[in-house]
Amino acid sequence: MMIAIPDLFSPADVAAVRAIIDAADWVDGNVTSGTQSALAKQNEQLPEGGDAHRRAGAMVLDALGKSPLFFAAALPLKVFPPLFNRYSAGQTFGTHVDNAIRIQRGTEFRIRSDLSMTVFLEEPENYDGGELVVEDHFGVQRVKLPAGHAVLYPSSSLHHVTPVTRGRRVASFFWLQSMVRDDSARRLLFDLDQSVQRLTGQLGGTDRSVIELTGVYHNLLRMWADA
Repeated sequence: MMIAIPDLFSPADVAAVRAIIDAADWVDGNVTSGTQSALAKQNEQLPEGGDAHRRAGAMVLDALGKSPLFFAAALPLKVFPPLFNRYSAGQTFGTHVDNAIRIQRGTEFRIRSDLSMTVFLEEPENYDGGELVVEDHFGVQRVKLPAGHAVLYPSSSLHHVTPVTRGRRVASFFWLQSMVRDDSARRLLFDLDQSVQRLTGQLGGTDRSVIELTGVYHNLLRMWADA
């Protein structure tokens, strides 16, 4: 399942995050690469653990906590501390698959990477190239969203970032472990949740059918979730 999450950040939030990370020192993006990714990756990354990383990452996590669409689609159990990267001057990230287990450097925190997420922090008209291309059972999807918008997709997908030929692509990226491990089960729960929300708007929350469908949703979640 691949889901776009519009307006995760307001324009003011984007500006605030950019003010923090643009003023920081950046390093080679391969500091977080696995063996395979290092062969394909050419970009810069905000160093983990620094003040800028912590402050900007906290803003991303705060935005996620306020997004009902994110929660419905991801059903998050654990979120890896958000990272930040940028591409310019022909930089790219070739086709790869994300590591199944992500470990936060210097800690015992680890997650199974069920889902990957990119939050775009630069307007698309300000750079050429830099599309996120994701290949999965839903086909090949090319993603280049407005600043403040995000995309969520299975970490098991093959994906790459096309070369940037003008300007600079800036984004936050990270992984999360879902309460529901199976992607098809998450898709069913998401579709059911969205239907319940629409019916609630039409019929009201006290309608018998809405209450019964809500019960089906929670019983399926109870059956499939690890919490």
